[in-house]
Amino acid sequence: MRLLHFGRDFKPDQEVILRDYLAIERTRLANERTLLSYIRSSLYLLLGSIALFQIKTYPDFQYLAVTALVFSIVFFAIGVYRFTLLKRSLKKLYYMSEVIENEGKKNS
Repeated sequence: MRLLHFGRDFKPDQEVILRDYLAIERTRLANERTLLSYIRSSLYLLLGSIALFQIKTYPDFQYLAVTALVFSIVFFAIGVYRFTLLKRSLKKLYYMSEVIENEGKKNS
């Protein structure tokens, strides 16, 4: 049993037509856009953490800076994990659809 399971497994039963291919491409681009938003959020937290480390007059901000730094790393790791998971799933889906399509051509 996997601890985190994002998405659903989809197995195509027919060949991929143009509409389905374009849907896969849109999903791939949305996946990249989501990764970039995770990276952007991570960088904002990193910049906030650096700024809080620079404030010397309030030593209590050090805990907030460390917390922001930890969340920055966590956001980046989650983003990369989700990106690779969906990318692998899309590759498998596309590969399976090509195999089904090739088998259909061989049987014809």
